[in-house]
Amino acid sequence: MVVGAALAGCSKDPIGKTSDCTATGGMAHPKAASYQAVIDKYVARGLPGISILIRDSKGTWTGGAGMADIAAGISMKPCTVSKGASTTKTFIAVLTLLMAEEGKLGLDDKASKYLPEEVTSKVRNAGECTLRMLLNHTSGIYDVIDDNGFYLAVLNDPSHTWSSEELVKYVYNDAPVFATGTDVEYSNTNYLLLAMILDKVTGGDHSRMLRTKVLNPLGLQDTYYYWHEALPAEVAQGYFDFYNNGTILNITNYNTGSGNGYGGIYSTVYDLQVFIEALVKNKTILSSGSLAQMLTFTKEDESYNRANGLGIFKDFLERDPNQYGLGHRGRDLGYTADMYWFPNQDYTMTYLINYGTDAKSDLRPAFFDFRKEIVDVMMQN
Repeated sequence: MVVGAALAGCSKDPIGKTSDCTATGGMAHPKAASYQAVIDKYVARGLPGISILIRDSKGTWTGGAGMADIAAGISMKPCTVSKGASTTKTFIAVLTLLMAEEGKLGLDDKASKYLPEEVTSKVRNAGECTLRMLLNHTSGIYDVIDDNGFYLAVLNDPSHTWSSEELVKYVYNDAPVFATGTDVEYSNTNYLLLAMILDKVTGGDHSRMLRTKVLNPLGLQDTYYYWHEALPAEVAQGYFDFYNNGTILNITNYNTGSGNGYGGIYSTVYDLQVFIEALVKNKTILSSGSLAQMLTFTKEDESYNRANGLGIFKDFLERDPNQYGLGHRGRDLGYTADMYWFPNQDYTMTYLINYGTDAKSDLRPAFFDFRKEIVDVMMQN
């Protein structure tokens, strides 16, 4: 895989070169060689860098392979901060449920109770859907990242810091995918609207409440909600075969709307483990009633082999029915993440990859193979 230079942006790039981090020594693990062989194999197939944590029946293993910053020669390690992309939605869903517990909003309230009339009149289905429908993607609202005008704007000014008010205009008057509440389809716009609602009920800054109510109580010192919070120097560069010609380019600063509910979390595999285990394994974040609602799932979305809860997936449904995970995927232009707890085995897997696997490229199948193989090895006795 050939590495190309960074694409030029119109403004100063806010995320600079990656600094090295110091990884703490991982505990000895009987499957360490097997796990390391998997990540080494897929870096050899072209994925730039992988950091990963697996807690299985044998203990906790952490590893890294490849490069966090190819040009600077900085290795990808478990301590490397990288973009969690749509894993952000689970954090936002937790904050929404906490606000519901405090009586600041109701999950079955219509979104129109909190959103400005301009939005509910111009975003089709926004006037009829409830917050619960936004959370589990049954609103039918058109996905902002499917709008060609939005992506053209990203290409013209890659590092632009987007406000919710700017973003929502890209779905004004777009036809809904289905009538509200009649089907299920993933849409980033749902969480854009939730961020706007959270801004209203938290006094204008949902990021502050995310820090106060979720990140700080869990001690997530290496988790950041960008652009609201500055990022550390240890952030991995993000890459993608932008022209699908075998040359990967540095697209670290291509901002597809971070900080507006549907993306923006940057974290480490350690912090993602703490969060997902506190949420669904140890059950220490939400009340039992709220968690039960979060884990009420829609029908299976067969195209993605998952079912939607409130900001959480029941995933890996293509496997043995006993081997599903609870958590969320993260996919962005230059980054990939998975964050899952497997309840029947009591295993946890979190990983961060600094290559975009949402759009088509020759490396995308390598990621799909990796995703299957690493879970195969984890499930082996």
